[in-house]
Amino acid sequence: MSEMKTVIAVAGIFHETNTFAPGQTGEEAFREEWVCDLDQFVNDYRDTQTTMGGLIDAADKCGVRLSSGLYTAALPSGMVRASVADLLLDAIIESLDDHAHGLVLIMHGAMVSENYEDFEGECLRRIREHLGREIPIVLTLDLHANISHQMVDFSDLIIAYKTYPHIDMYERGVEALEFIIRMQNKEVHPVQAYAHTGMLLVPQGMVTSEGSMKELMEQAFSMEQMDKVLNVTVAGGFPYSDIKDAGMSFVVTTDNDQALADKCSQQLLMMAAERRETFQVSYYSPQEAIEQALHAVEGPVILVEGSDNVGGGAPADATHLLKHLVGITVPTLIVIRDIEAVKAAAYVGIGATFSHSIGGKSDRLHGAPVYIEGKVRHLFDGAYHYVGPFRKGQLADMGMTAVIEAGLLTVVLTEKRTAPWDLGHIRYAGLWPADYKIIVVKSAVAWQTAFGLFAKEVINVDTPGCCSANLQHFHYDHARGLIAPHSLE
Repeated sequence: MSEMKTVIAVAGIFHETNTFAPGQTGEEAFREEWVCDLDQFVNDYRDTQTTMGGLIDAADKCGVRLSSGLYTAALPSGMVRASVADLLLDAIIESLDDHAHGLVLIMHGAMVSENYEDFEGECLRRIREHLGREIPIVLTLDLHANISHQMVDFSDLIIAYKTYPHIDMYERGVEALEFIIRMQNKEVHPVQAYAHTGMLLVPQGMVTSEGSMKELMEQAFSMEQMDKVLNVTVAGGFPYSDIKDAGMSFVVTTDNDQALADKCSQQLLMMAAERRETFQVSYYSPQEAIEQALHAVEGPVILVEGSDNVGGGAPADATHLLKHLVGITVPTLIVIRDIEAVKAAAYVGIGATFSHSIGGKSDRLHGAPVYIEGKVRHLFDGAYHYVGPFRKGQLADMGMTAVIEAGLLTVVLTEKRTAPWDLGHIRYAGLWPADYKIIVVKSAVAWQTAFGLFAKEVINVDTPGCCSANLQHFHYDHARGLIAPHSLE
C-alpha cells in the first residue's frame, strides 16, 4: 500500500481597504475572482508569477497535494460591507479541508470591514478555532499589511512580500509551502516576535531598492542568515486604512528561540526610529509638476498622481491633473476610468470626433469632469495577459477601452479601474511609452514595473484624493498620534 500524500490546504481573502475611498465594497467585487476548487485554482494560477503560482510549483516539486479552499480577491477599494465580511468568513471556513496537514492562507493584511477593523485577524481567529492549535498555519501578506497582534497570535509564521514594487509574490508562495512542510514534519518550531513602529508612512517612502526602506530590508536579509532565524517580515503598512494598527511593523520568526526573535524585532524598531525623518516624500503642485516636465531635456517624464492610486483603492477618474493637460504642447498620455465616456466613444466609432466630459464621476474629492474634443483612435475589449514581471501570465481586464487623441494629449478611457502595473495595459491599446514626453500614472510606486525602464525623470504631484502622499489632507480618527513621519496631532 502506498504512503498517503501530505495534503496542504490553501485559501485566502485578499483586499486592501481604503477607508477614505468613496463608496463601499460589495460582494460583486469579490465575485470577479472567486476560486473554489483545485482544478480551477491550478488552471487560473499555474505559470503565473503570483503567490498562488509559487504554491502550485512548490507543491509539485515537494510531492505534496494541494487542497483548495476559497480564494477570492478584489481590487483595492472602500470599506467592505458588514454583510459581505460575514459571508466571506463563513464561506472560507466552510471551504477548508479539515483533513489537511497544514494551511497556507493568502491575505493582504489591510482589509477593513464595517464590523471588523482587523478583518485578517478575525479570519485567522475563526480558522484557528475551527482547525485547532495543532494544524500549522502560514500566513502570506502584502508588504503594505497593517499587521496586528491577532494576526501573529493565530498564525504560526507570517511571510510578507520583500519587494516594492511587488515582484516576489511567486517566491513567497514557494517559501510558504516549504515552511509548512518543514513544520508538518516537525523540523522547525516557529515562534514569532511582533513590533510596531508607531510610524505611518506613505507608499512612495517604501520603495525597497532605495533609501531607508532598502537599509531595513538589507538588515532583515542579514538577520535571516543567522542561525535559528526563519523569516524576517518588514511591513511598510497602509496609511489609508484609518485603524489603530495602521503603520510600519516587523515580525521576526525563529526556530523556538523567543529571546532571539524579540531581540531582532527590537533592533529593527530602533533602526526605523532612527530613520524616521528620511521617509519623507517631496511633491509638487500640478502646475509646478507640468512646468518641470515641459522643461525636461528628454522624456518620458512620469507624473505620479498617487492621490488617485488604483492600487490603493482610488476611483481612477481624478481630474485635478487632467484639467491642466488639455491643450498640452508635448505628447502626453493619461489613463482614466469612465464608463460613460467609453460608451460615447464606442457609439461614434474609430476615426470619428469625440466630444465629451471625462472623469470626475465618482465624487467631488477627485475633481469635476473635464471636457475634451478629439478623435477616437482605437477601441478594444480591454482583455490581456500581464507581460511581467508583475503577475506575469495572469489575465487582466480593463473592460471596453477607447483611445482618444485630443491634440497632443492621448487619453485611454477604460470601463474598469486599471492600475499601471504592466505594459500590457497600453501596449494592447496600440501605444508605447517612448512616444510620450509626459506620462501620468495613477499609482504610487508599482507603476515602476511597467514604466521604470523608460522614465527619464519622476515627479510626485500633490493633488487631493483618497491616496494622497500628503497625509495632511486626511482626518484620522483611529490612527491619530502615529507619525507620517511627523506627528498627526
